Amino acid sequence: MERLLWCFLVLNSFSSVLGQTDLHEKAFVFPKESDYSYVSLKTQLKTPLTAFTVCLYFYTELAPIRDYSIFSYATKEQYNEILIYWSKGKGYSFSVRGREVLFQSPGNTDAPTHICATWESASGIAELWVNGKPQVRKSLQKGASLGTDASIILGQEQDAFAGAFDRNQCLVGDIGDVNMWGFVLSPEEINAVYTGGTFSPNVLYWEELNYEANGEVFVKPQLW
Repeated sequence: MERLLWCFLVLNSFSSVLGQTDLHEKAFVFPKESDYSYVSLKTQLKTPLTAFTVCLYFYTELAPIRDYSIFSYATKEQYNEILIYWSKGKGYSFSVRGREVLFQSPGNTDAPTHICATWESASGIAELWVNGKPQVRKSLQKGASLGTDASIILGQEQDAFAGAFDRNQCLVGDIGDVNMWGFVLSPEEINAVYTGGTFSPNVLYWEELNYEANGEVFVKPQLW
């Protein structure tokens, strides 16, 4: 009986590590180029998304060198359901349901970068904020809705559902404070997030994150 109780406690402890994890003041570190290192984020969406906001920090020296993925949300129907991507020579690429808009912005290689991307179906308006500053609004996929059965990946771009990674599109560096809401944050709220607020994210919450790390990924103190 004692042995059974010990096993039960060990299993309980193990499942809690794989469950909700508080990553406050922590970051995922991808120290080298690969096609096998990534973090899968877990969430349960009950209804299709018709609006969202994604905010996060990242830190990399890749901007003048090559493209890289920042945030990849795929469904079995569309692997670029949401994609935030740095495109060398072009700027930030923001895709919804496979359609892309570009936001021209200099790549930050000397400091961590904070971005927020927002989209709403009703107007089709897409926004990108970089270090608390808004870029010019764009039109993107008015009337669309996003699937709920999602594979959300950090560190790699998905060219198929939960896979088909290309090492030439991977992130090398740090990423953290990843939060996602099923609605569009106001400019005031985005600026508050940039300065450390959270506004109770209801899709992904960095301080109660369900994730699975694969390959050479490390959790380390944030550098921002």
